[in-house]
Amino acid sequence: MAKKFAEYNGLNLVETNKEILSEWQQNDIFRKSVDEREGMPQFIFFEGPPSANGHPGIHHVLARSIKDAFNRYKTMQGFQVHRKAGWDTHGLPVELGVEKELGITKKDIDNHESPKYISTEEYNLRCRENVMKFTAQWRQLTEEMGYFVDLDNPYITYDNKYIETLWWLLKQLHNKGLLYKGYTIQPYSPAAGTGLSSHELNLPGCYRDVKDTTVTAQFAVRDDDWKDLLKRTGISVGNWGAPHFVAWTTTPWTLPSNTALCVGPKIDYVIVETYNPYDAKKITLIMAESRVAAYLSAEGEITDKGELPNFERGNKLIPYRIVGRIKGIDLEGMHYAQLMPWIKPVEKVGDVAPEFVNKYAADHPEKVFMCETGRDRFVEMADEASELY
Repeated sequence: MAKKFAEYNGLNLVETNKEILSEWQQNDIFRKSVDEREGMPQFIFFEGPPSANGHPGIHHVLARSIKDAFNRYKTMQGFQVHRKAGWDTHGLPVELGVEKELGITKKDIDNHESPKYISTEEYNLRCRENVMKFTAQWRQLTEEMGYFVDLDNPYITYDNKYIETLWWLLKQLHNKGLLYKGYTIQPYSPAAGTGLSSHELNLPGCYRDVKDTTVTAQFAVRDDDWKDLLKRTGISVGNWGAPHFVAWTTTPWTLPSNTALCVGPKIDYVIVETYNPYDAKKITLIMAESRVAAYLSAEGEITDKGELPNFERGNKLIPYRIVGRIKGIDLEGMHYAQLMPWIKPVEKVGDVAPEFVNKYAADHPEKVFMCETGRDRFVEMADEASELY
């Protein structure tokens, strides 16, 4: 009886791979696996497109092996599996590569006064050429690893047909009321003149250790919460200055939308009477005890319960005294004034909204409003924001 499968003694994987690939190519196995299932249920696969302006790597082999296993499995189940390759031709890396190659910046594009002038049309053309630079290497990798995908008819993201298809799909979502206008804080590159994606932020050279100015913000404690804290903890203080929480941040651009602060339930906090170094006004601070030395010099501490000496703006030594000690759990649920009250916290009302949002909207109908499209309702919840967790 003829053997159905060839046996290999002393298996040479490299030669075996070449033999199988040659047989697949000579018999057009990929095309046949698709064409012979015409009329069967379809399983459609669009490759998550790589960028052809960079070399393929071993991680691409791993990802493609996993994807190929699913496609072959669906083929074995009887599905007609169309596999369409694609090329990702958008993104900042393409532009930066061209600019580095030409020795230009964004300021030189379409700027007739620049000695390195380049027209928008020529710049786009160079980007199109650059982004497809390594397609030959990608095809070689694809074929040598036996990855079944249609490279002859790929979708290309700079093609107008592809772009218009995406706009059409977005229009369908819009017509069904599935799109809404929102706001988010995004990293921005002034040099590139564009926002940055998480992928672009992870490119080599995007991060480096630098010394930078950070922000310590003062959040004014509400009077009723302050009185309640003193009553609950039994701390007795004078009428020194307005109480404030002190919080440090490396992302000051998030402060306009701030609605909460976090405290450690078991962390030790102190109540400090001192002066605001910027205007010399009296102020009471609530801060972590371990961080006092980072802001106030030990030489300025008054420990004999005496009066704080006067302070003038610009002085290096700021007098202070600790008048109470509490745990973070004592601060939970307290409220503070919003830093920038012209940005009001809002939440969407509806079936998918949290129960407390819908309840707040029902109790405060005067704060409920419709969006510009008239599709969704929102409620302004400034009273519930600015809380410690």
